[in-house]
Amino acid sequence: MPRIAFAGTPDFAVSCLRLLLASGWEISLVLTQPDRPSGRGRRVTRSPVRREALEHGLNIRQPLRLDGGAVPEDWGGAPDLLVVAAYGLLIPPWLLDWPRVGAVNVHASLLPRWRGAAPIQYAILAGDTETGTSIMKMDAGLDTGPVYRRRKLAIEAGETAGMLHDRLARCGAELLVETLPGILNGALKAEPQNDALATHAPRIAKSDGVLDWAASAVELERRVRAFNPWPVAETRIRNGERVRIWEAVALESRPQERPGSVIRTGADGIDVATKAGILRVRSLQRPGGRVMSAADYLNAHPLEGETFGG
Repeated sequence: MPRIAFAGTPDFAVSCLRLLLASGWEISLVLTQPDRPSGRGRRVTRSPVRREALEHGLNIRQPLRLDGGAVPEDWGGAPDLLVVAAYGLLIPPWLLDWPRVGAVNVHASLLPRWRGAAPIQYAILAGDTETGTSIMKMDAGLDTGPVYRRRKLAIEAGETAGMLHDRLARCGAELLVETLPGILNGALKAEPQNDALATHAPRIAKSDGVLDWAASAVELERRVRAFNPWPVAETRIRNGERVRIWEAVALESRPQERPGSVIRTGADGIDVATKAGILRVRSLQRPGGRVMSAADYLNAHPLEGETFGG
């Protein structure tokens, strides 16, 4: 049985590790990010991949960096293949050269579109109607290696990054398990990417969630969807309070009011003027509060005459 080393950290990677184990593959080593403080209490938390690996009694290593220049002795013998899925650290050449067959990456886009750390969010931000997963042979570049297989998925209307993440995680895990035999026996050949078609998806920052009401309603709806569940779209109202927006939909209209103006409130939402169209906010959240429907929010916090972003 070929020996697989696995490198991954968040929930996206857990889907791959879980299906590899369920399919009978031997996992000789798991690399995952170190335990870090998380949440309001800043409690030190294990990564999702570490929790999954511990349940199966796997050999786990959590290097802070990969700058040693050589494989540590306690990692054991060289595996046949290294599988990488959302690990969070760049894989250096010495680690790419360690496995017999090399390293493959499970990437949540149809490469070369959306190379980088946030392909799911950028696909939604761009208004793409489809995305997918790619199984890529890793090289020294950032998501630039040749691709073994791709699988497309339609992006559904109203789908958030969280929803799309879960579907892509399942899709990527299934595609990985299907392609592994051909990769290991050499029957499946990777094809170079067309660099001229490459687009880039750099890491999302918390500040990216701040909404600019001078954008169009369509653009703002995409931002709300792309930043759910993190960092979550947000705005401020006139008293300076920050409000997080979890769900919204763009409406065709030509509002005369200034962008950011609340022009209507009702049980079906809070209508806010934008540069082009109206954004109907359907669910939102005050600082420290729970996520509420627009109707519930308005019962306690009327917004007539309010200005968002002001």
